[in-house]
Amino acid sequence: MAIRSKDRPTSVRMKDEPLKPDLVLVLTYVMISAIGLLMIYSATAPWLEAAGRDPAAELRSQAIFVVIGFIAFAVMSTVDLVEIKGFAGPIYLVSIVPLVMVLTGLGESEGLAQRWIQLGPIQFQPSEFAKIAVILMVAALLSNAEVPLKWNTVARVLVVVGVPAVLIFAQPDLGTTLVFAFVVLTMLFVGGSTMRQLGFLFVATVVGTVGIFQLGFIKSYQLTRLTAFIDPESHSLDATYNQVQSEIAIGSGGLFGKGLFEGSQTNLQFVPVQSSDFIFTAVGEQFGFVGSAIVIVLFGVLLFRLLMIATSARSRFAFLVTVGIAAMLAFHIFVNIGMTIRIMPVTGLPLPFMSAGGTVFVALSASLGLAHSAWIRRNLPVGE
Repeated sequence: MAIRSKDRPTSVRMKDEPLKPDLVLVLTYVMISAIGLLMIYSATAPWLEAAGRDPAAELRSQAIFVVIGFIAFAVMSTVDLVEIKGFAGPIYLVSIVPLVMVLTGLGESEGLAQRWIQLGPIQFQPSEFAKIAVILMVAALLSNAEVPLKWNTVARVLVVVGVPAVLIFAQPDLGTTLVFAFVVLTMLFVGGSTMRQLGFLFVATVVGTVGIFQLGFIKSYQLTRLTAFIDPESHSLDATYNQVQSEIAIGSGGLFGKGLFEGSQTNLQFVPVQSSDFIFTAVGEQFGFVGSAIVIVLFGVLLFRLLMIATSARSRFAFLVTVGIAAMLAFHIFVNIGMTIRIMPVTGLPLPFMSAGGTVFVALSASLGLAHSAWIRRNLPVGE
């Protein structure tokens, strides 16, 4: 596997080269966000109007977070990853505090989950920022380690990831826990772990998963989601309702879709939590296969640019951070779209930059800004 050196040689011409943004990355990010706002409006305006409420209420709320997210992206783009490496430890420790707080009386519940902290009129979800903190901390550990990695380095990485993962699993939030698992395995793979170490981690993950099920740590509704996905015919319609309605909505869109605000599944609220978890169904029904393909291509461009940024990063730390961010976004995209077309079980993971939700949009925007920073400074010598 390809391992980057800690520093990349820099010529005098590179030092004098002006810092330029990645316009492809920025424009793709803005386009996806704009499509997300349009889909949130189309998914919420009809029923809000029917209820006698402001049809633009959800749009206005999300637009505020989009603006905050854009600001977070711009600010993080100015942060030098080489300098932030020294703060990875404190950032990680600070991120653990709200994860503990959310499990106390300070945490807010919705349905069967307790994942939020109320900050005035805003609900803050600590797990979203914990993802960034873990990526920074793991990158810091791996960038200082010898290659191939020693077992004690792998163990330290697992402890770093394990603490927030256990706290998040207890909320319970299985989807975000799986994000941590995928991200850390990806970072270990590119960071210099051996095939023996990866094989051991794979076996340990399988054994641990079986143990979690056998010991009853999985909540009944989580188990129902998984078993309903594997064997839908053995479950009631209630257990499979979300995905059935999602499939109907996307399938009814056909090749070019029914048109904006013309989707019956969307307008009549047949698809649950459509503005957040199932936002992709609004795309499929209203814009059909062509519109859905365009959205997927945009996400593909975004991930491709992140991989290009990683390969051009000026330090091993920046390379690992960018790979971790790319892995996190890729997992979100695949699982979210996958559950809407029933190739993945329902996990509640949002679609990046499109699903309604303030914390997740701002957090993912900040992480994308960090990766963008690596591109802007790719030709500067370390320390400048």
